[in-house]
Amino acid sequence: MVENEEIVIVGGGIAGVATAVALKRVGFRARVLERHQELRAGGTALNLSPNAWFALRALGVDHKLTSTYQIFTKSLITNLETGATQEMVLPMKKDRGDDIGTRCVKREALLKVLAEELPPDAIRFSSKLISIKSEILEDSSKITALHLDDGTIVKAKVVIGCDGVHSAVAQWLGLSQPLNSGRSAVYGLSVFPEDHGFEMMVWQYLGVGIRAGFIPLNSREVNWFFVHESSSLEQDVSRSPEMILKEITDNLAKDFPSNFLTVAKHTDLSSLAWAPLRFRVPWNVALGRAQDGNVTVAGDAMHPMTPDLGQGGCSALEDAVVLARCLSQAHKTAADDKQYVDERRWRVTGLIAGSWLSGWVQQSGSGAQKWWSGATRWIRDRYIYKFVLPWLVDLVWKDCGDLSSPVK
Repeated sequence: MVENEEIVIVGGGIAGVATAVALKRVGFRARVLERHQELRAGGTALNLSPNAWFALRALGVDHKLTSTYQIFTKSLITNLETGATQEMVLPMKKDRGDDIGTRCVKREALLKVLAEELPPDAIRFSSKLISIKSEILEDSSKITALHLDDGTIVKAKVVIGCDGVHSAVAQWLGLSQPLNSGRSAVYGLSVFPEDHGFEMMVWQYLGVGIRAGFIPLNSREVNWFFVHESSSLEQDVSRSPEMILKEITDNLAKDFPSNFLTVAKHTDLSSLAWAPLRFRVPWNVALGRAQDGNVTVAGDAMHPMTPDLGQGGCSALEDAVVLARCLSQAHKTAADDKQYVDERRWRVTGLIAGSWLSGWVQQSGSGAQKWWSGATRWIRDRYIYKFVLPWLVDLVWKDCGDLSSPVK
């Protein structure tokens, strides 16, 4: 069976659905191919910084979330070795006459409000991509044939890969495989039967090679994380939510303050995930081939990064807006215009590098056995949270613009 489409988006995660919404707002209809049977609405939550809210405003959905999720403006950091605490104030953006700050939003809620903007048949589920081939038609125009596991061949004029860290589209383009950072993270969403009583801010805990914390979403739900050096243990433990939680509470975080352990013990086991943190080397994004004719990538497929600046989801939303605007301004449905990639590659290259460096410093050089670990902790505790990180966080917040000029 052969199907013909103008624009096909591979992957129905946040990047893919947001890109479909952005294209719809400028007059293009896109088909989203999602390999799962339904939207991947599980998981925990993600921090959405001001740049993400500018993008969500351009997509026309920000108002659906701002009334539910509160802005938090500070982070309390506790040094587990000394017990000392320090407070970091998160900058705000007031570019458009109102305060736009950082909110922690459930992934399920974000994906839902985006999907609501699309026609019911825009997302084709159970559509797993097997291979990609380019074809030249008789009129010399170029199309891309996507072969699916059910035997269907989808021929598209434009293909946008939003298929995540292990993107088949990125691999076809020739982008390098993401590297393992040497660190892994456990994520969980905790649900309290009554008000948990925690202040609305980021609670962080720093140890040698360890960084953990939690963020209240509302009066009853709390998102938490635990980042540490990778080990062979996680390959066995990560298969069982019960074993993941036991490893955190009985071993990795057993000496943590009671606040963190209380949050962890209220975890919804279905939300738990334990995985290595991966990133694409910055120079490959800056200099590699992120586009080939009518094929390109967005989100984690283009720029997987560690979560240390909280910019993975935010930059994916930016991608969606910029890509749709570039196609709109070109007044054509061909992606053989490099404006999108040229506009995005250097920004996301900086985010990848900044995220990796931020994580490395915050986790004291990632290891007590390394000679620079002590010096890194000394710099971190005296300068990073007071001066460097607030400046860096403010620097990465960017307004990606709007989508006010639809295609006719």
